[in-house]
Amino acid sequence: MPPTIYIDADACPVTSEALVVARKSKVPVVVAGNSTQNLARHIRRGDPREPTGGFWVDTLAVGVGADAADFAIVQELEPGDIVVTQDIGLAAMALGRGARAIGVRGRVFTLATIDLDMHIRHEEKKVRRQGGRTHGPAAFEEDDRERFVANLQRLVNEALREEGKPSPRDAIF
Repeated sequence: MPPTIYIDADACPVTSEALVVARKSKVPVVVAGNSTQNLARHIRRGDPREPTGGFWVDTLAVGVGADAADFAIVQELEPGDIVVTQDIGLAAMALGRGARAIGVRGRVFTLATIDLDMHIRHEEKKVRRQGGRTHGPAAFEEDDRERFVANLQRLVNEALREEGKPSPRDAIF
């Protein structure tokens, strides 16, 4: 089964780029968000001969809640799937499920780096809780968009090459 790209629709500036990569690679997409978002605008009709049954983009609407979409995505993930997210916590959970994770600026999260990412997030949260300020992200640039497309395509290609091979996660469980 081909990998599925899951998009955390919460303020995702690269949804249309992810859909282009998915369409070109013939992999299904699930756009997840809460019920207040207009997820239906992402549904695309595909070729009925495709393995996705003609619908290559689906939506996963969840209730309103801080991490409702994140947990819904994690429950659906299979090893080899890909998650597009700005949320480091969701990226960590995805990696733990044997999936791949990429940020909207094209940064690929890995098991080797996710602990440091989580630590930095925790420290910045402590500073903010104590009334301090932390730097927000830089303005989203065209370079970010290009890096995202290139790295997402690389992740999809890797996942397609590894399709059908036993996952290292299978050896653990």
